[in-house]
Amino acid sequence: MRITRALSVAALALGLAAAPAAADSTPSASPTGEAAAPTKAGTSFRTATEIAQGQTATADGSAGDYLYWSFPADAGLRPTVRATVKLPEAHAAETWQVDVYDGLRRRQACRYGAQTRTAAQDASSVELSCTLRTVRAWSEPWAYDPLPGTYYVRLTAVGLPTSDRGLPIGAELRVDAREIGGAAAVDGSLAEPLVPGVALAGRDQQEESEESEEDTPSAVLSAVEPEDGWASGWWSDRWVWTAVGGALAALAGVGGYALTRGSGRPGRVPPGA
Repeated sequence: MRITRALSVAALALGLAAAPAAADSTPSASPTGEAAAPTKAGTSFRTATEIAQGQTATADGSAGDYLYWSFPADAGLRPTVRATVKLPEAHAAETWQVDVYDGLRRRQACRYGAQTRTAAQDASSVELSCTLRTVRAWSEPWAYDPLPGTYYVRLTAVGLPTSDRGLPIGAELRVDAREIGGAAAVDGSLAEPLVPGVALAGRDQQEESEESEEDTPSAVLSAVEPEDGWASGWWSDRWVWTAVGGALAALAGVGGYALTRGSGRPGRVPPGA
């Protein structure tokens, strides 16, 4: 009876502790209904168009252009970038490529996905994808691990034939992320996410006021960030499972004591003793 009761309490504790972990396993993405999806792309890192996870951005351009977008990625997420290039009716064989860079403009390797694809002659479109490694809350300075902050996406044609340069194209880009959780947790975090400057404000101020000759351009940080803010690795479901393990260990100790201590009743005296 006592063993059954102990097991029931352990199952209840396990269910209550695992509920927050299950709720947090769904990746947070900014709702697309609050803001319209971007309809243009930047032409450099500085002018990259900011998009939120879960949004489908579109842009029109010309073959040979460099198209740039930026998005936020926090610790514990595994982002996946998907791009579709709509090609003109008549064109030669073209090779398109999507590259992803972190906030330090280091090119990040794709864990899997078709990062480079060649569209056959007169093909209507080509689809690309790149799934990054899991974003870590902290890493060694010499490592190229993905870290929390702004990520840049560059879409362009590689080895474009001269006859196709300048032809109109359309692009669609979407970024989704999967929550990995405590499996990717590390003991450490960045002081600040890698969110570099994307514009220069001092130049405009200098044009308005020529009195100050010492006015120098200052970096303006990007406004793109996760919906719930930067976690920077302070929380993971590893805390939940650590608490569950401690609770189960305590219940196992109580159950073992109940089994080994005996009934506590005095021994039966044999007849005729």
